[in-house]
Amino acid sequence: MILRTLVTVSAVLAGAAAIAASPPNIVLIVADDLGWKDLACYGSDSYETPHIDQLASSGVRYSDAYATCPVCSPSRASLMTGKNPARLGLTAHIGDPQPENWKRDTPLKPAPYIGNLPLEEITLAERLHDAGYATLHAGKWHLGGERHWPEYQGFDVNIGGWSQGGPFGGKQYYSPYANPRLSDGPEGEYLTDRLASEAAQFIHARRFKPFFVYLPFYSVHVPLVARKDLLEKYEQKFSRSDAIEMVQTLDGTERARQDHAVYAAMVEAMDQAVGVVLNAIQEAGVADNTIVVFTSDNGGLATGDIGISAEQGWPTTNKPLRAGKGWLYEGGIRVPLIVRPPGESVSGAVSSRVVTGCDLYRSLLTLAELDVPESEGLDSVSFAGSLAAEESQRPPAYWHYPHYGNQGGRPGGAMRMGDWKLIEWFGENENDSDVELYNLRDDIGEANNLADECPDRLQSMHTALREWRKELGARMPSPNNVSVSPTQVSLPDEKSNSARR
Repeated sequence: MILRTLVTVSAVLAGAAAIAASPPNIVLIVADDLGWKDLACYGSDSYETPHIDQLASSGVRYSDAYATCPVCSPSRASLMTGKNPARLGLTAHIGDPQPENWKRDTPLKPAPYIGNLPLEEITLAERLHDAGYATLHAGKWHLGGERHWPEYQGFDVNIGGWSQGGPFGGKQYYSPYANPRLSDGPEGEYLTDRLASEAAQFIHARRFKPFFVYLPFYSVHVPLVARKDLLEKYEQKFSRSDAIEMVQTLDGTERARQDHAVYAAMVEAMDQAVGVVLNAIQEAGVADNTIVVFTSDNGGLATGDIGISAEQGWPTTNKPLRAGKGWLYEGGIRVPLIVRPPGESVSGAVSSRVVTGCDLYRSLLTLAELDVPESEGLDSVSFAGSLAAEESQRPPAYWHYPHYGNQGGRPGGAMRMGDWKLIEWFGENENDSDVELYNLRDDIGEANNLADECPDRLQSMHTALREWRKELGARMPSPNNVSVSPTQVSLPDEKSNSARR
């Protein structure tokens, strides 16, 4: 009995020693369509997110973090490769029409784009896998057909990742899922809970060797489907006699308040799922050697969507940011980013350093003490130093979105340099472009266009943006030789408002 006990203790100590000597584990959690203001730690007083708030209080919360595109597929490809979508040629939501199939009455045809993440690209998962990490993908992929799914891009295990951008088959967010990479669970199982459970099991099973868990939730992307317990909670919380208030803005119809009960319930369900993963890290004994990152792939859906119903098209507001998903304004590209490195040296810190999604590639590999060849992650700038309070200014950040978003945005590009942001809305040629200039330090809502007041700054930034596009060989939209009648997105009617509550 004593011998058996000694053997058991020795095994535990050996496992603990292995964990301590191991390279850091990495858990990367990505929400879908979650807005910058959709977390309590970022200022929401409507949605309850205690687990993510706790993560922020034990790590670094970035106030000026950005997705590399206002829609999902390009943003996710950039995150995996450390390359700007313009460099990859993957600039649109995969599934959007190519220019030769464009049917809408618009001044321009969108630029062509590639429909998958090329296998030739070296992904974050491949780099970590080659370094001995066990790798898990659990959730949304949306980066091409089957031969481009996660199992071909560096992941040992793929749970739920395939071509679709949302849970549109089966019972949507409930089992059965009709997902070829996700077995059905018991009746009533909720997708977000299931993905968190799979991640937690992987963490426990792989705790004695380094692991990379990539957990890109399908939440809070449409279809909007909530757990009944949380839906009832928010229906009571938001209950009132007045109708849901919608407002007209320069960018279309928007919700005036964060008061969509289904959406709020989905946000809290996702937060609870994050809590499951954080608990698994703690229970596995690897919290002191695990990097945890939480972010979103683009801004919140705030200005409607011509591809979905009114009940689903206005689920949140990104105020004080302007517009939302599909737009190059801050509401479409500024996102939450929380990073908890091993240890307690940065608990509750807030960084105003500009960070983009592609920066995670070089930053995480740097934290894992892995070399990054110069040929990889070409647009990724490490922000690892900011985790140790070593603030430095990021070089200019660039965006290229030569497409019409379903949410009202139009083809354009953008650049942020310091506090200044320039947006160029493309015309039929370079001379027809509309250019806007904002000082985000004074005007985070992008209400005061300073293009006429600061012509020298405007010209220098505009020139830099165009030179950057030329350097990357960015694909551009082309004139559309049809009569133009702007697409209208109508205000939801009374029946639609009631359904959304």
